[in-house]
Amino acid sequence: MGFEVIARPKGGDADKMAEKVFYESIRLLGGLRKLVDYRNLTWLPSLAEAAYVVVLKNETFKTYSEIARELGITEQTAKNIATADEEEVRKYIEGELDEKPKEHIAGGIAKLAYRKLKEEGRLDTEEVEIRQEEMEVLDIDWAVHVLARIKGLDFPVGKEQLAERLEGLIIKGKNVEEILEKLEYPVKSPAELLHKIKLRL
Repeated sequence: MGFEVIARPKGGDADKMAEKVFYESIRLLGGLRKLVDYRNLTWLPSLAEAAYVVVLKNETFKTYSEIARELGITEQTAKNIATADEEEVRKYIEGELDEKPKEHIAGGIAKLAYRKLKEEGRLDTEEVEIRQEEMEVLDIDWAVHVLARIKGLDFPVGKEQLAERLEGLIIKGKNVEEILEKLEYPVKSPAELLHKIKLRL
């Protein structure tokens, strides 16, 4: 996925671990197929962020303020993710709760994924969670690469900032610069960026 290295926890690389937590989170939600349409693509930025927070908190023992600084989020967001009640979130995604819990949903999902990987001894292994080809077939590979490149960027953003971060990226055979030319600015959030790009593919 090409995230820049944030920290090297004992026994592994935080980026690889966060990537695994991210993919396991997607699995818990029913797989990539369910996330391909726009409504569900909006989950990806939150899940990627939550996967990092959970790994940095539990594997590198960073403080909320350190995590917030590294990921370009607020300290409160980092705390909400790390302290989300994963059981409440599990009940919600499995349809056992009528109302959306007050918990940070992506945080709860990332914590469930992290716990599962830890219990099964898969967090530190070299095994690849989701194959590259599988992601390309499911038309989601580009979204993950875009999210990796814009990590820590403050929204709303203009064309210049995005062009700088996404320079050289090819999305489904098109240069990202060509796609960015056709978007309306400012872009208010990572989810909106994914949606606008998807419409231009």
